Amino acid sequence: MPQPPKRPRKPAPAAVKSTPSKGELHPRNRHQGRYDFPALIKASPELGEFVITNPYGKPSIDFANPAAVKVFNRALLAQYYGIRHWDIPDGYLCPPIPGRADYLHNLADLLATDNDAQIPQGARVHALDIGVGANCIYPLIGHCEYGWHFLGADIAAAALDSARAIVDANAQLSGAIELRLQPHAEQIFADLLHSDERFDLTLCNPPFHTSAAEASSGSTRKWRNLGKLDPKRKLPVLNFGGQAAELWCPGGEAGFLKRMASESAQVAKQVLWFSSLVSKGSNVELLQGWLARAGAAEVRILGMSQGQKQSRLVAWTFKDAPARSAWRDSRWR
Repeated sequence: MPQPPKRPRKPAPAAVKSTPSKGELHPRNRHQGRYDFPALIKASPELGEFVITNPYGKPSIDFANPAAVKVFNRALLAQYYGIRHWDIPDGYLCPPIPGRADYLHNLADLLATDNDAQIPQGARVHALDIGVGANCIYPLIGHCEYGWHFLGADIAAAALDSARAIVDANAQLSGAIELRLQPHAEQIFADLLHSDERFDLTLCNPPFHTSAAEASSGSTRKWRNLGKLDPKRKLPVLNFGGQAAELWCPGGEAGFLKRMASESAQVAKQVLWFSSLVSKGSNVELLQGWLARAGAAEVRILGMSQGQKQSRLVAWTFKDAPARSAWRDSRWR
């Protein structure tokens, strides 16, 4: 008996790519050029004791000192974003703020492509931060820059307690940031969203490593580079801190992205644009394949750069252009 022809595999959705010049931040990023340390110290006097002179004779901080990085972040948030009260418990991820701001500015441009080149702003725009962490950085910057409202989700109750303390300590954030526990560590969107909720975008910085040992090994290499001028110094165990869920998960970044692609299809009606950072270049092609199988209508790949580090922002939607226009008309106008 003749066999029926094989069903052709659905091609990956067309991906729109954009790559900035190496080391170039987004034009709206507040962190262009060298830092004004006198202004930062004025905004946060405790920073003064951590300022050093780097090998080029310029003021800087010791990025191999977790306490210095934390105080530096606090000063940046105070000077540039009006966040006067910010702290995280020892050992939690203390992220580089300029790169986090770049992610949000790129997402703002993404929404503008569906809104006649105008960035939708204010409380009508709702964003979901997957893995908000103890630092709550994305909601803080996103609300300050664009007035968006955020739902920050995490699998760690202790991280949410820290994020909630930050929100409660800054009056201007009242009513703008909600925090919610994802009760199942192996899930991303499932059992997290209420059926009547709608989000204009989601964002995520997924765990990169596959195990705690791998995370520690990678961080040791980076600290060794940062401390190469003084090989006798004792370097921290983890790069910029980080708890287990912040740094690693089964399957690493690729495993997390595969689950995210699959689960995003299950809540496609509730979200306009999904997005995630992708650290490893080879995972971008894998993610495109998973999104094709999930039925994504469009994928955008945006290059991001800070100093010598290159990363990618991948965004996808299950809505075609007419559906996105209808979404805009019902929510932003």
